[in-house]
Amino acid sequence: MFILLLLLIILAVLTAVLYNRLVRDRNRVDAAWSDIDVQLQRRHDLIPQLVKAIKHYAAYEKATLEAVTELRGAAARTKDVEARGELEEQLDKGVSKLLLLAENYPDLKASTNFLQLQKDLTETENYLQFARRYYNGAVRALNTRIESVPHNIIAGTFGFTQREFFQKSSDDVANVPLVNLGTVE
Repeated sequence: MFILLLLLIILAVLTAVLYNRLVRDRNRVDAAWSDIDVQLQRRHDLIPQLVKAIKHYAAYEKATLEAVTELRGAAARTKDVEARGELEEQLDKGVSKLLLLAENYPDLKASTNFLQLQKDLTETENYLQFARRYYNGAVRALNTRIESVPHNIIAGTFGFTQREFFQKSSDDVANVPLVNLGTVE
């Protein structure tokens, strides 16, 4: 009887330890997502200012300005991580295109407001990249733990589910080393 009681206590402690690890990993993913959300909101707040600044100088670039504005709204409304990641990648390309438009307008490039916006957007993109990488690392750790024995037993019992990566393709691209092979003559 004593051995059975001891085994039950060991099993209960082991279950608690494994459960707590899963909770810690899930909370880390949630906190990392919050960091991404803050940076995305910051970028979304800067985009109307960028659109307004460029609209003043480049009225005929209306289609690009409208597309970026629509993407911003769609991304802000989307809750699905994978779909939001795809929209945010498109939005990032649109913002890059807007910044490239500035090259055609020397007065705009010289504007202190535009230069500050450009600096803020660059800073936000850097923070977003760090937040995305941290989030994806936290998701990878949680998903690995959920799939691993004996955590998978506890995860299944208590309803832990895998999470989606955010803009995984961006991380894959960022992790590819660039090699300069020179020019072919």
